[in-house]
Amino acid sequence: MGMTDCLFCKIVAGDVPATVVADAEEVLAFRDIDPKAPQHILVIPKRHYDTAFDMARDDPRLAGELLREAGEIAVAQEFADAGYRLLFNTGPDSGQEVMHAHLHILAGRPLGPMLTEPQE
Repeated sequence: MGMTDCLFCKIVAGDVPATVVADAEEVLAFRDIDPKAPQHILVIPKRHYDTAFDMARDDPRLAGELLREAGEIAVAQEFADAGYRLLFNTGPDSGQEVMHAHLHILAGRPLGPMLTEPQE
């Protein structure tokens, strides 16, 4: 998929609407349209990278910026003290649905363990 076909690139360009939570120089954060928790926010680099690995390899500073922004959002949205989960899905087996690096922030209820039993 090229950047012109990328849903998140279209959101960054303003061609697709989103409920924006934070808009920084290199990072955009918006609410997930299919939330898995009461608070489900996506933090993305404005520059296109297919996966979190691609972003971390090519621009580790930017990867850190996504993490910093996630923390700032947790404080601003007032769920930092109760706790939150940060999650990168990388590649199809992980469940990554949009091939543009993105960090999920999940909060607003007890989330429990990621996996309850080993998967074979």
